[in-house]
Amino acid sequence: MLNNTLTVMTIEQKITQAYNNYQKGLSRYSFSKISNRATGEDLVQDTFMKTWTYLVKGGRVDSMKAFLYHVLNNLIVDQYRKKKTSSLDVLLEKGYEPKSPEGERLINTLDGKSACLLIEKLPKTYQKVMRMRYVQDLSLAEMASATGQSKNAIAVQLHRGLEKLKLLYNRT
Repeated sequence: MLNNTLTVMTIEQKITQAYNNYQKGLSRYSFSKISNRATGEDLVQDTFMKTWTYLVKGGRVDSMKAFLYHVLNNLIVDQYRKKKTSSLDVLLEKGYEPKSPEGERLINTLDGKSACLLIEKLPKTYQKVMRMRYVQDLSLAEMASATGQSKNAIAVQLHRGLEKLKLLYNRT
């Protein structure tokens, strides 16, 4: 029992000393990465808690400063990877207005129909590849095999046809 108490005391002393020596630097580092002081402070506290847990479980740390920055950096990466959630109230304050999916689908359908009508106004070489790509949804390899042309030639025709289609679309 006495040995266990001594181990906890030395761990407590190590953590206290590390906190006194490195807390400000860790806080500055986390703030520079997160840009939110409260979240940064939470990450620093989590860093010390994880370090404490690691030491209590018998882990060995050669360089406390390097270890703390390593743990903090991993927590920062985890923070970046967290899926950000926003409340509807916050989104509405920022100007977001929810739209009906049916209205959006109708607009997409009408745009698609007008694009198909505009494809008819393109030169014949572009009409064929544009229909194959955007109506039939064929890949470049499939289009090349169907037309007997190289993938590069098909890609050039698609690019030029799309540019002409954009010009036609902007005129209407």
